[in-house]
Amino acid sequence: MVARVLAELARAVRTRRVAARELVALALDRIERLDGELGSVVALRAEEALAEAAALDERVAAGEDPGPLAGVPFLVKDIEDLAGMPTTWGSRLFEDAPPATRDGLVPRRLRAAGAIPLGKTNTPEFATEGFTSNLLFGTTRNPWAPEWSPGGSSGGSGAAVAAGLAPIGTATDGGGSIRIPSAFCGLVGIKPTNGVVARDPIPPWIDLSTDGPLATSVADLRLLLRVEAGPEPGDPTALPSWRPGPGGMPSRVIAAPRFTPWGPLPRPVRELFERALADLERELGLPVETVEPEAIFRSGNPDTDWFVLCPAEHVGLLGREVVERNLDRMHPTTQAFMREGLRATIEEYLAARRRRFEYVRELDELLGADAVVVTPTLASEGWLAEGRMPGSQELGVPAEVYNTAVQNLTGHPAISLPAGRSSNGVPFGLQVTAPRFRDDLLLNLAEAWERARPWPPAADGYEPFEL
Repeated sequence: MVARVLAELARAVRTRRVAARELVALALDRIERLDGELGSVVALRAEEALAEAAALDERVAAGEDPGPLAGVPFLVKDIEDLAGMPTTWGSRLFEDAPPATRDGLVPRRLRAAGAIPLGKTNTPEFATEGFTSNLLFGTTRNPWAPEWSPGGSSGGSGAAVAAGLAPIGTATDGGGSIRIPSAFCGLVGIKPTNGVVARDPIPPWIDLSTDGPLATSVADLRLLLRVEAGPEPGDPTALPSWRPGPGGMPSRVIAAPRFTPWGPLPRPVRELFERALADLERELGLPVETVEPEAIFRSGNPDTDWFVLCPAEHVGLLGREVVERNLDRMHPTTQAFMREGLRATIEEYLAARRRRFEYVRELDELLGADAVVVTPTLASEGWLAEGRMPGSQELGVPAEVYNTAVQNLTGHPAISLPAGRSSNGVPFGLQVTAPRFRDDLLLNLAEAWERARPWPPAADGYEPFEL
């Protein structure tokens, strides 16, 4: 049976089977009782949320339909603006930031659909890491395995949704920040084709970042993407409109261990990946053909170019003098990220931007109209919650563990599907990348995968947020 938690919650509110105020109170109670160990939520607007829920209940009683997410509580990643709350970016540089005067695009669209914002979730400083720990709010832990990271940079939202603290947590993706926590938290999460969801305000990584949903089921993911999608004045890259395509399943499934030649997969990851590929063939009837990373991109290394573009653009946003003056106030891994940006020359930056066009061409030609590439979402079983690889004393996660930056450079949509668990208890994610604007192909495949290999609606020991 396919779970449609968000639609069911909203229907229950619209039919007055449950009050929106009850759902908000339930979420606030769960956060108070359960988030102490996880550290996923960094700020709440409890009184305001309860008052807004009560007002929504009055609208429902008067015969009004508040929308497809009527009364559903949600949390907001703390790099997105939520009116009345500061946006800190997980950084001591912004710990005294004034309250935002308006909502960012996705919180605004969720509100317009009837959802009720509860507060903010944790993120690594400036969303620059694949783990969620910072000097302002501390470390977020994985509800499946608390010693381990839920991933990042949307790790606070991923952990909160996986633990059933709230049914929605917003997420953004500039280098894998939706897909990484989806993989490690046992969720399904999609980075849409760049332009499907408009950007407002302009993100720090101008062309690479997009908002997108993560969820406990594909039906919920579809609903959230419909709510979030659409253009917005001021974004020159947003599509005029987006609707699901012609449907169907992929014509070809191409499997690769990685997108760039960083070496063989670790044995435990390889075994989980091979098992998932076998299930694609057996359960979904999709023959799999294997290619090596060298056959995908021949014009350069997208991963290393990501580390040219993003640090340089972030330094440009904050200002070189601000960065240099405040480096010692930043998390150690943020310092390293910013130093890369300070070192980059304009020639290196522009050369990396130009190589993006070749990466797009190569992936377009490989995928054609309806093929997909399947990889592990991460080439690692996980890393420790504070941001260290097992056995290392150094903070930081190496580039070779990621399969997730490529799609931000090229704009292609990619989805992470729950596909088992590693021996450390951390879930394993299977990533599928589709042709640009064929987000529907990913969602169709994801639904078939969910029917064949259903996954738990919440982490072990936690209750799903449902009626």
